[in-house]
Amino acid sequence: MISEEQYQQCRQELVNGLAHMPLQLADEQVEKLLGYLSLLHKWNRAYNLTSVRDPIQMVERHLLDSLSIGPYLDSSRIIDVGTGPGLPGIPLSILFPEKSFTLLDSNGKRSRFLQQVKIELALTNIHIFHGRVEQHQSDQGYPEVISRAFASLQDMLTWSDCVCADGGRFLAMKGQYPEQELAQLPQGFKLVNGHRLEVPGSDAERHLIIIERAS
Repeated sequence: MISEEQYQQCRQELVNGLAHMPLQLADEQVEKLLGYLSLLHKWNRAYNLTSVRDPIQMVERHLLDSLSIGPYLDSSRIIDVGTGPGLPGIPLSILFPEKSFTLLDSNGKRSRFLQQVKIELALTNIHIFHGRVEQHQSDQGYPEVISRAFASLQDMLTWSDCVCADGGRFLAMKGQYPEQELAQLPQGFKLVNGHRLEVPGSDAERHLIIIERAS
């Protein structure tokens, strides 16, 4: 469990970070983010959900990093493919309670953790799918497909194309700007934009790559 001292340190780190981001969160949302962090830290010991063990580091590397793409979402229905322990989907669902998020992961332990988070934090705008992306059925597809975990853009586009709506967008979180990967985009996809993400407290390069699927 996170100690009271650690909790207050995490809260201060989160509030300070949010002050440097173009986001507006109510106190209730801040507390839900911290509640998620507490659950992640607690379950991580048994389920090995993330290699980050220090809850204070989790604020920057998981919460603020996930929230950094918030200004670039413009759809009300979003799927987070390969969400793992809910990154970036859970923080974004707390940021945007009016949007619907589907969190997809093939790992049973991670999916059980996500169900617990949904229940304990009363996140009524998330839907959890345990399975591979090609097993997920969506009549119309999703206008936006996000991912933080795929090794390459080509893999993300190839494997996740089945859940993307015609004319939909892929939002891929990357480290360094992936020039070589962008030069090898599969046919039928085009780069819309690449944004350098500013994550308070982090010196690491972070980018958001937005790719559109042809209609």
